Amino acid sequence: MFGAHGGLILVAGYALLLSWPLSTVALVTIAVRYVASRRHELVAKALANGDGTPEHFWIIVPALNEEVVVGNTVRAALALSGPGHTLARVLVVDDGSDDGTPDVLAAIDHPRLHVMRRELPEARQGKGEALNAAYRYIAEQTALAGVSPDKVVLGIIDGDGQGSHNILLEVSRMLRDTAIGAVQVQVRIRNRDKLLGAVQDLEFATIVNACQSLRDRLDTVGLGGNGQFTRLSALLVLGDAPWSACLVEDLELGLRMHLSGVGIRYTARASVTQQAVVDVRRLTRQRTRWAQGNLQCARYLRSLVTSKRIGRTSLAEVLHYLFSPWINALVTVFLAGLVAVSTIGLIAGHPISVFSSWSELADSAAVWLGVTWFPGFVWALVHRYRLRDETLPRLLLAALAYPAFLLLGLVATYRAIGRQATGRQAWAKTERLAEAPLPTSALALAA
Repeated sequence: MFGAHGGLILVAGYALLLSWPLSTVALVTIAVRYVASRRHELVAKALANGDGTPEHFWIIVPALNEEVVVGNTVRAALALSGPGHTLARVLVVDDGSDDGTPDVLAAIDHPRLHVMRRELPEARQGKGEALNAAYRYIAEQTALAGVSPDKVVLGIIDGDGQGSHNILLEVSRMLRDTAIGAVQVQVRIRNRDKLLGAVQDLEFATIVNACQSLRDRLDTVGLGGNGQFTRLSALLVLGDAPWSACLVEDLELGLRMHLSGVGIRYTARASVTQQAVVDVRRLTRQRTRWAQGNLQCARYLRSLVTSKRIGRTSLAEVLHYLFSPWINALVTVFLAGLVAVSTIGLIAGHPISVFSSWSELADSAAVWLGVTWFPGFVWALVHRYRLRDETLPRLLLAALAYPAFLLLGLVATYRAIGRQATGRQAWAKTERLAEAPLPTSALALAA
């Protein structure tokens, strides 16, 4: 059917699809060379489009049972400052916590800290509803103060998140362009001393960073749940509830903004750190939620395809982003079945034409393994070249584990399909790990 070497070609083709070695090379080029060249263009455009520099910042921290991390998160957020030493107000949405979260927040006495306590049954309806409650409160306070919504920015930092000291400055520089309504900053992992944490940092710091940089060029930047900053005016366009019950409310918000013509930019010059999930079971559950949320966003396909605000190249990139996990999952099932049938045929003495001998099957497996491992090692080198905050041996170890990480993602995709098919939509919260308290000196200075 496929000729003497059809099986080898087929499996090698799947390896290309799974690990994207060719696209990896292209993304590496973006990751290494993009920032400096793009920076001059963005600055010039911002100056040409007037001064949209924000004057007021609100950091929203959604908190549901965040006792072990929320104190550090709030203190770090209160220490952030923007242009002209503008200080952010921090609004923590305690979404019905039943642990020590309220006590931790009560112990932080600071004039710029606001705590919104939500009780059942309104509480625990998902992160989107908690963010909507904070958004409505901020919109009301902004209107009462007579402040222009164009000058107010809402930043989302998760309960375990900590922004870099320059995050508000960098966001302000990018929002100077009045055509830009939102900015997503780079995400890094703090607890990368463990292998799973190191692999997740390899993912966020290099692969996601390169993809977002490419999307920045194509005007298709996606918003993340951590480190997204949006103008209040851009959110007001979307109505009373910009965030929905979607399991990836951040991705959906980004899609809605693009459909509304709101510009979104990405920057790696500032970052927000978060905790990695270092338990395989919990990591699979987290990725299942992400995959199911991605599937829920399929309802926007028709709007994306028919939108006159999204160009063809941008549309192709968005569709690739939405479809590629599911294509990989389907192809994996097909190839696994093909290999199983071929193996049974060889054992029975009746080989099929795809794999006519054990040597062809072994050669195909070798090609598959080699090409699957290739991207991880490339990204390890990029991580070392760009960031220089991890040793090369640890990065290479993370690269060795990268194919297993891809396999975990495929498992999560299959689980997501099953959950969506059976109507299970429950929002699974990510557990946190206890950390040492941050020093209080920065908070005292910011007060």
